[in-house]
Amino acid sequence: MNRKYFLKRAINVARLSRLIAKAIDLFIVLILSIFFYPVGLLLGMIYIGVADSLQNGQSVGKKFMGFQVINLEDGTPCSVKQSFIRNLPMIVPLFFAIIPLWGAIFALILGVPLIVFEILMLYKLDSGHRLGDVMADTSVLANTTDRAVSKERKTTWFGEGSQISP
Repeated sequence: MNRKYFLKRAINVARLSRLIAKAIDLFIVLILSIFFYPVGLLLGMIYIGVADSLQNGQSVGKKFMGFQVINLEDGTPCSVKQSFIRNLPMIVPLFFAIIPLWGAIFALILGVPLIVFEILMLYKLDSGHRLGDVMADTSVLANTTDRAVSKERKTTWFGEGSQISP
């Protein structure tokens, strides 16, 4: 039985789920942009900028798909600053889309290669990080309570009387 195949398949499913989560967030921006242009586009940029710091490190798409963005230094949920930095590859093309015709064309010329590069990094890096994760020093994990429980644990597995020293 080839176990590496199952592991690789699980990683690819997780990567696809991350893409679906980002697509949900971008769909929210699209709806705002279409119905409330140009103010909706500004609101969409603000949403994308802070989305990963909302709801304990979960944007709407990540909450729907069961993911959380964490800081790689200390494991805390993503901050507003990190959320803005990690979503810059999406924010910059949206910024140019505010300009009626030429801005939209430039946004496509800049945005499509950035999105393709992000997807390539997501699939080519062993860590599964995209460009925004590398820039902001963040990572996307499945939102489980296991990490929270392990941080609160006061005893070790070695016995009842063993304590974890701070």
